Amino acid sequence: MKDLSGQPLIILKGVTKIFGEGQAAVEALRGVDLRIDTGEFVAVMGPSGSGKSTCMNILGCLDTPTAGSFLFKGVDVGQLSRNSRALLRRHYQGFVFQGFNLLNRTSALENVELPLIYRGISAAQRKERALRALETVGLKGWERLTPGELSGGMQQRVAIARAIVTGPTVLLADEPTGNLDTARSREIMDLLTLLNRDSGITIIMVTHEPDMATYAKRIIHFLDGTVALDEKTGGKN
Repeated sequence: MKDLSGQPLIILKGVTKIFGEGQAAVEALRGVDLRIDTGEFVAVMGPSGSGKSTCMNILGCLDTPTAGSFLFKGVDVGQLSRNSRALLRRHYQGFVFQGFNLLNRTSALENVELPLIYRGISAAQRKERALRALETVGLKGWERLTPGELSGGMQQRVAIARAIVTGPTVLLADEPTGNLDTARSREIMDLLTLLNRDSGITIIMVTHEPDMATYAKRIIHFLDGTVALDEKTGGKN
């Protein structure tokens, strides 16, 4: 993928998303304009039905706008084929979910290796990179345990290791602390802050928890399909 020097990582221009037709049509996004630069840590907030999840699906190349354009590293994603969008996700994006989405009967190491299998990377290289990713998230020595043998916070760390093992440009996190208690949530947010600061990974995180949003350096509030507020914050170092 071409990378136009000086271009923002992400640009949304007049993005509209409509679900359904006729009287049943719902306008989930209404002309959203947004710019996210490489290395930012952004929290996305808003009530249910505000459009934040629809926007994240577009950013994650899981959906396309009804109108407007989405540029990623200077490339108009809407003009890409489905296969090309899948390649973009595979090579440039990592995903973390509220429910962890780990394979229960496989070890932490095997879970982290999984994205590398789709890249055709050799078994030895997969293991090396997966071990390094697990060490990065603080799970060195826990590689052979299955998700059922790990706490919720540790399972989310495995999920984050799986998301970063491919070296993504951007990490898209959907309610990453939603299933965790306060202490474990803070640990995960400290880890995301560390990855953003030390590894330069751009992080875009949906959250409904104001305390977790304060870790980001920018908070975007959605309301009724539009960006109601876009504010810079200090974040937490």
